[in-house]
Amino acid sequence: MAEMTVAPVATHGFFMDGKWLEEGDLMDVRAPYDGSIVGHVYQGHRAHADLAIAAAVKAFGTTRRLPAFERQRVLRQIAIGIHERREEFARTIALEAGKPIKSSRMEVDRAVFTFNVAAEETVRGYGEYLPLDWQQSTVGRWGIVRRYPLGPVAGITPFNFPLNLVAHKVAPAIAAGCSMVLKPAPQTPISSLLLAEVIQQAGWPDGGFNCVLLSNEDSGLLVSDERIKLISFTGSAAVGWAIKNNAGKKKVVLELGGNSGVIVHSDADLAYAADRCVTGGFSYAGQSCISVQRILVEHSVYGKFTELLLAAVSKLKVGDPMEESSDLGPLIRESDAIRAVEWVQEAVRGGARLLCGGTRKGSIFEPTVLTGTRPNMKVNCQEIFAPVVTVEPYTDFAAALKEVNNSAYGLQAGLFTRDAQLIFQAYDELEVGGLVAGDVPTFRIDHMPYGGVKDSGLGREGLRDAIEEMTEPKLLVMHLR
Repeated sequence: MAEMTVAPVATHGFFMDGKWLEEGDLMDVRAPYDGSIVGHVYQGHRAHADLAIAAAVKAFGTTRRLPAFERQRVLRQIAIGIHERREEFARTIALEAGKPIKSSRMEVDRAVFTFNVAAEETVRGYGEYLPLDWQQSTVGRWGIVRRYPLGPVAGITPFNFPLNLVAHKVAPAIAAGCSMVLKPAPQTPISSLLLAEVIQQAGWPDGGFNCVLLSNEDSGLLVSDERIKLISFTGSAAVGWAIKNNAGKKKVVLELGGNSGVIVHSDADLAYAADRCVTGGFSYAGQSCISVQRILVEHSVYGKFTELLLAAVSKLKVGDPMEESSDLGPLIRESDAIRAVEWVQEAVRGGARLLCGGTRKGSIFEPTVLTGTRPNMKVNCQEIFAPVVTVEPYTDFAAALKEVNNSAYGLQAGLFTRDAQLIFQAYDELEVGGLVAGDVPTFRIDHMPYGGVKDSGLGREGLRDAIEEMTEPKLLVMHLR
């Protein structure tokens, strides 16, 4: 009988100045589900960061002059390339990020959409005409405003959406005509390296996109180096605000954390609201900055809603992310599961009641619902980034709005009601970057302006907004005598 052949684990170099380099430190990328090796990658050093910046500076002389139709062509070709390798990308995300395979496929499809929208936005930068003859002394003058690419930009991305959140840095940079240095998350670098292959094949100029794995210390050069004109960071609040403090004169865009609140009013479709709260709270094991974390329910329907919520949670399947039926996989690190257990236990010791879950097996954390919590408990006031939600009753709608605002974060909020007056009251009062009426705060389509206030960030993503961040308006005044 012939022996079964096991395919070797691939080794990936990093991509810089149009070349694939196998230099620096060889690292293992391990699956968070079972610890198996997904692949080997090379992590560069500070010297590689310096060379990547130099490559981006040189390439910007080319990318800034590319006509819109050529930038659009590249973006469309990237979208096609991702689509053609859809299953390869999805399997890579599922393995290195521990994201269920069906959710991983959805992320790949979103990345295709992101690049396609960027392609459309490339040719929509129309500029502005300004009449300047508003005073007698300025008769005969008029102006135009056109946006120009800012320069080389840097992107630092997190593990939880290792393809689409990278796309939200790369696609607008290409659309704007900017060159880029990307530092992907150390837990999930392979998805970015596969994307680099697609970008290279699409014909983007050498040095226009550089993908280099770096330690946190060595990546500090991307923040401090004045040759980089903008840094776009998605990740934790602590790291994001430290980047802003160290960024000097460069522009900074921060998409940070949250502990999103949802209000369910008595006139809502409770079954729908409960189903959406389960999706919003437990998709990808709660590892999303707009994951549902705090649910406030009008007291007259609190019991019914909680019953529906727990019934829906009980149907979730937790397990191997490569299985088609899995709804939840592991947290990215076992230490995160340990921390989630500690926060839940701390809440229970403080008087909260555990309605389901609360236990872990390795890095797998069971879907968890708590009630009887207080606002100052970590499960409410901090970002848990795990499959944990709290559900509490309220009697006064205005007080519920204040409770949602009782947070250092302000990314997105959700509201279930049929009352337009309450919707606009919430829209006026909530301190968030976005209110989603009729759905959970976890809703996002990739062209909408996305970002937060307070500790949740600075600036907006979403293709048109990100392109605007990566360009600078320049005025031309005409005086034709």
